Amino acid sequence: MCRIASLFLLLRQKRACQATRAISRTSRRELSSFFFLQDKAPNEIHTILIKTLEEHAPSYAIVKSMVAQFKLGDFSTCDASRPGRPKTVTTPEIIDQFHELILEDSRISAKPIARNQGISRELVGSIIHEDLDMRKSYAKWLPKC
Repeated sequence: MCRIASLFLLLRQKRACQATRAISRTSRRELSSFFFLQDKAPNEIHTILIKTLEEHAPSYAIVKSMVAQFKLGDFSTCDASRPGRPKTVTTPEIIDQFHELILEDSRISAKPIARNQGISRELVGSIIHEDLDMRKSYAKWLPKC
């Protein structure tokens, strides 16, 4: 019975692939979870998906990572939200704070400023170089000429 159901699922996905020329990530994950629940190894799942889905099949690395997630108990088929790049805004207040810190100690580097403000060192460097129009010369911040 399980073999018939798995063949039915694969044929349905293959028809959907041929009709739309693509298969969604959730469908691939559903198929992989179905075969995982049948106690198939990642290489077996991958060969089954390649035979049926052909060029739309996921790579072995993706199948392997999905099986690892299934072993941990994560059977969700929807994509998890990704944090992406943090949203940072350069405000005049932040620029003024950096300018005051540099005027107090011209030998300060970007790392302690970033540590005190709780933002990335790259953002501190871009604010100093682009917004304050300064550069580091001989361990001192100097205005660009």
